[in-house]
Amino acid sequence: MDIPQIKPQRDAQTGAMGQEYLVSGKQVALRRWSEQPGDFSQLRRRDYEIVGFVLEGTLQVVLDGETATLHSGDSWLVPEGADHRYRVIEPVVAIEATCPPARFNDRDDPA
Repeated sequence: MDIPQIKPQRDAQTGAMGQEYLVSGKQVALRRWSEQPGDFSQLRRRDYEIVGFVLEGTLQVVLDGETATLHSGDSWLVPEGADHRYRVIEPVVAIEATCPPARFNDRDDPA
């Protein structure tokens, strides 16, 4: 289906890292994360830009060596090509937008 789209949550697919893929356009896509506390994720560098918003919980984002603690209502930006990783401190629900859409062309490979 081309734009516009309406995508019920029951139709959301889950990616290899546990992300729920929400609606995707030609230039941007949304995904939802629901994660429990744990260790830092692997250090990653992506060929897309990420903007995120914490709906619930607390997480840390390490971006190019700097660490920030984010709480409900906080948002972040990971520029394309920036080294980054995450650690969930308290159970978190977050929404991310990726540009271009991360789920296509193997951009969202968990490695």
